Amino acid sequence: MLWAACITTSLPSMAALNADEQRMADFIEQRKTQAMALLEESVNINSGTMNFAGVKSVAELLMPEFQTLGFDVRFEDGGEFNRAGHLIAKLEGGNGPKILLIGHLDTVFEPSSPFQTFAYVDENHVSGPGVADMKGGNIIMLEALRALHAAGKLASMNIMVVMTGDEELSGRPLALSKKALIDGAKWADIALGFENGDGNPATANVSRRGSVDWVLTVTGTPAHSSQVFKPTVGAGAIYEASRILNAFYTKLRSEQLLTFNPGRIIGGTEVTHDKSSNSGTTFGKNNVVAEHAVVTGDIRAVSQEQLTRVQHKMRAIVQQSLPQTGAEITFGEGYPPLSPSAGNQQLLNLYSEVSQDLGQGKVAAVNPLNAGAADVSFTSEYVEMALDGLGMSGSGGHTVKETAVISALPAQAKRAAILLSRLNER
Repeated sequence: MLWAACITTSLPSMAALNADEQRMADFIEQRKTQAMALLEESVNINSGTMNFAGVKSVAELLMPEFQTLGFDVRFEDGGEFNRAGHLIAKLEGGNGPKILLIGHLDTVFEPSSPFQTFAYVDENHVSGPGVADMKGGNIIMLEALRALHAAGKLASMNIMVVMTGDEELSGRPLALSKKALIDGAKWADIALGFENGDGNPATANVSRRGSVDWVLTVTGTPAHSSQVFKPTVGAGAIYEASRILNAFYTKLRSEQLLTFNPGRIIGGTEVTHDKSSNSGTTFGKNNVVAEHAVVTGDIRAVSQEQLTRVQHKMRAIVQQSLPQTGAEITFGEGYPPLSPSAGNQQLLNLYSEVSQDLGQGKVAAVNPLNAGAADVSFTSEYVEMALDGLGMSGSGGHTVKETAVISALPAQAKRAAILLSRLNER
């Protein structure tokens, strides 16, 4: 069934919550203390991506919560892609739309980080590793489902939950590490991501830029530096790498919503490059023309069409070599873009209507430049509509200053519960 079309033809404002929706909102409000306690317990379990035991412990904390609500729950081992694995929960109970809910169990804070525990900053804020990105979003999702269950609505819904264990540092190959997510997207009509977006409750994501890595490998002709630029010697590898990077900067910046960043550069007479550790070594002398250079970076594009076009332009720039040099650029695996679509916008409109009926105001689309790649992007090819940024408002993500807004937990859970209910009833 084309659920996007159903929503398009049924968007009159409800003006206020109906009785069931008000009961769900009240239920969530009454559970604020228990919800915050579960968030604290989750945050205090270190689940840096490479702490496999910790990631699984977070899953083991949450799995019984889903089971109590009637979900079939399992933990999918991630050994094939060198990660802990994923929490997958599924409930099928009616003829309504199939809805995929997306979270992640891992954080960027490994056991070596000094940032390890949940704390109350003041009466309005809490801090802790992953409190906003995205353990708060996981609890918001769970509280919304609890409210639907309490209102007698959940059993008639079709919902799959995928909480990945490697959102912050994806396992490879992506075909295996993201298989559970892609399979969920193929099953679903609608995808909802509970990431924290740009941290502003007045926004949500109808689009996220993808992220693809690239490696530039350059060779030159080694010689005494006094011979540089002569016809038989040419410019050397470092000049050629500089030419290419400058051409990227000058010729690609006109692309709207595109960024491209060289994150690492190594050059000299001898270089080694270790992709797995993001490191390398170099040896060279000031009086020797450089023979090798390696540059690594990423591209963030808003659509597959834009990514393909930019990759073509980058390859053309690379091929225009300075004398006696050569270069090659290769593109790796990455996150696809969540392109803006009419269906995504319609879903945002419905979410905004829910927010207004709750007295929380309108919700607008996040500028894609203000949002990184996320797991929801892997659904873009398969679902009719997707929305992300339904999680915990906060700031300082990926740093030891990460904080979350306490009131966001019940507020966002109310939005999610009523959105899910209205989607199922249309």
